[in-house]
Amino acid sequence: MKLLFFPVLLLISIPIISSAKESQNAVTQWDIVAVQSLREAKLGAPMAARALAIVHTCMYDAWAAYDEKALGTQMRGVLRRPVSERTEANKERAVSYAAYRALSDVLPADVESVYKPLMHQLGYDPNDKSTDIELPAGIGNIACAQILGYRHQDKSNQSGEMDSAAAENAGKNGIKKINAIGAYDDWTGYRPLNAAGVVPAQFRFSVPLNPDHWQPLTYTDSTGNLMLQMFEGAQWCFIKPFALTKGDDLRAETEPGPFKYRSPEYEQQAEELIKVSANLSDREKVAAEYWSDGVITGATLERWMEFARFVSTRDHHTLDEDVKMYFVLTNALIDASIAAWDTKRTYDSVRPVTAISFLFNGKKIRAWGGPGKGTVEMDGSQWLPYQFRTLPTPPTPEYVSEQSAFSAAAARVLELWTGSEHFGYSMTIEAGSSKIEPGVTPARKLDLKWARFRDAADEAGMAGRYGGIQFARGDVVGRKLGRLAASRAWEKAQSYFQPENSARTTASSNATGN
Repeated sequence: MKLLFFPVLLLISIPIISSAKESQNAVTQWDIVAVQSLREAKLGAPMAARALAIVHTCMYDAWAAYDEKALGTQMRGVLRRPVSERTEANKERAVSYAAYRALSDVLPADVESVYKPLMHQLGYDPNDKSTDIELPAGIGNIACAQILGYRHQDKSNQSGEMDSAAAENAGKNGIKKINAIGAYDDWTGYRPLNAAGVVPAQFRFSVPLNPDHWQPLTYTDSTGNLMLQMFEGAQWCFIKPFALTKGDDLRAETEPGPFKYRSPEYEQQAEELIKVSANLSDREKVAAEYWSDGVITGATLERWMEFARFVSTRDHHTLDEDVKMYFVLTNALIDASIAAWDTKRTYDSVRPVTAISFLFNGKKIRAWGGPGKGTVEMDGSQWLPYQFRTLPTPPTPEYVSEQSAFSAAAARVLELWTGSEHFGYSMTIEAGSSKIEPGVTPARKLDLKWARFRDAADEAGMAGRYGGIQFARGDVVGRKLGRLAASRAWEKAQSYFQPENSARTTASSNATGN
């Protein structure tokens, strides 16, 4: 989809970043590079959230050494530099080295083509591995090394080799231990209850063994290869959060879970999505595609990072402000991912593409018939979500929506940061610019606009329904989880930004017995 942004914030090449250097601080420039690299790496959504959190936490910890009060997440105040060294130039250099080291670790493919050229353009030597804390490069390198050391042990399995201690802990939790074979592979032994289904079901309909649970799909990808889905991030409920104490902290908020097969609500939620599919407007199709771009598994995260850059430009942020805003935003996102994936793992719930095809197999329904076909009558087993044929539904259980959780978390952080609900963002979608229905949708140029941060988050949640990948309950509870994760992350971040205030609040609470 060809998107015309207002204002234009997403920069896609090093020369453009360089030419805009005067209006963009180092934090913004490295964020642009990180998002660009994530798009090209095609990491899964939870892995993308973790990568962003690592990059911005490394920058924050490096910056904190040059602030009067702020504490780093790993070394607290050990790296604090004297007042005479707290210059803008030193901060820019320190956060750049931290970002460079972080990106080289979590998204290494672009080291030579992107990260090193940007370092050179900023006037820094990427080969400077100093650990001298009297030098900004040393601060950045040390701060990042501490965070990477912590995150390499967070059970995400970034390296593809879970250590024996982590595997032993998994065994104590009743998780079957297996040998992981690649980066971010599941080490917990998750196995789906249902055999894989075929999308679209043109030749055979795969009846799920248990219609309450997730069914992986087989489909043909954009290169013509036959793909079999795996539960992406099945281990994510076990990784270390930022402000949550563990992945299941918010699980009680998700009860009683998704609707069960044979309940009236189970069929009603399927009928609701069929009706939505049959009456999709151009605006709804555009929203579904914008928030769930089939080429980018972390599309929703990318949107909110763009929105954060808009806020930075709109509100004339300093480097200090951007460091803190992105730090709390990305750590809220990683916690939202952990809470959402804990819920997905706990309930292992069925996606609409399985439930609808199963319930209405052999029955006539009216729904979207495929690219350019509009609404047609079909056998229910042929129902398709409004998604790319090359990625017909996300590779995870339905309950809850990650789109909703990420968006609600980000919207809440930006509300808290700005002290206002006001967003005021808009963009123009050109006629016929759809990737799912090229040349057809939208029939006329239309605008996407959101007056409030919450309006954007709510539309992101609804987009999952428009696109046929989420039920209403999964959307609504996902939003709830996201807001809760954001509130926890915000409170934790304040304890780093203003540790004296946090200490006084804690002491007061202890004194009053709260």
